[in-house]
Amino acid sequence: MGLVISVILPLALAFIMFSLGLSLVVEDFKRVIVRPLAFFTGLVSQMALVPFIALVLVVIFKVSPQLAVGIMILSFCPGGVTSNIISHFAKGDVALSVSLTAVVSLAGILTIPFLVAWSMDLFMGAEAPPITITKLAVSVFLITTLPVAVGIFVRHMASAFAQSVEPVLNKIATALFAIIIIAALASNWGTFIDNIAVLGPILIVLNIVLLVLGVAVATLAGLTFKEVKTIAVETGVQNGTVGITLGAIVGAQATGFSAFALPSAVYGITMYLITLPVVFWLRSR
Repeated sequence: MGLVISVILPLALAFIMFSLGLSLVVEDFKRVIVRPLAFFTGLVSQMALVPFIALVLVVIFKVSPQLAVGIMILSFCPGGVTSNIISHFAKGDVALSVSLTAVVSLAGILTIPFLVAWSMDLFMGAEAPPITITKLAVSVFLITTLPVAVGIFVRHMASAFAQSVEPVLNKIATALFAIIIIAALASNWGTFIDNIAVLGPILIVLNIVLLVLGVAVATLAGLTFKEVKTIAVETGVQNGTVGITLGAIVGAQATGFSAFALPSAVYGITMYLITLPVVFWLRSR
């Protein structure tokens, strides 16, 4: 299991992030300037509103320190390719979704390490495992930011090739996502059973609240309904794979995934149960 956590898991996430980068083009970043209101509404929702709501719910539900940190790690993660696919299915603004995913994923190297360290100190104090911000930043860069950048470069330099292999890579990425969730749950099965009564409700409430707030914030900002759909999805859907990987890294242990990774693994299941009905409703409007 040590090999899985230290080598296979990071490589799997890097592959998933590369497949994301392969779907991006330079124009995706230009929308930050062309459509600033929609973009910054989504950016603030993802990077400020999501962690704030997660923090409030963790306090309300009185979650144990390790699981609280795990939920906060999940809240710091970008939407990823999953949010892009869901936005497309909801008939939202896919270009806006991709732009947000691209920028937030690349910005993660600056935001995630500090926020994870802050969460560790807040909920665990002296009991927190040793964590070096620089080392975590390098890890985030190598398994998320760099693969996305390489994917964008390949798409730019060999567009035809990138577009031809993208569907296959996306299918592989989806399969890897499922395998990672199953492995994380299996590794923490005892902890999962002991805490499902707490994790299930808080993650479901978190998902519902964020979807509703995403709609509310975007509507108040005066965005189009297609943009409202996208902001709702980008706010309500986090990248569980990144959460599992970061949880495994910061809670490195001799055997199995750490409890820090468990909320992201459970969320990988509950997210679909809550999000898909909402998406069907948004799609019909």
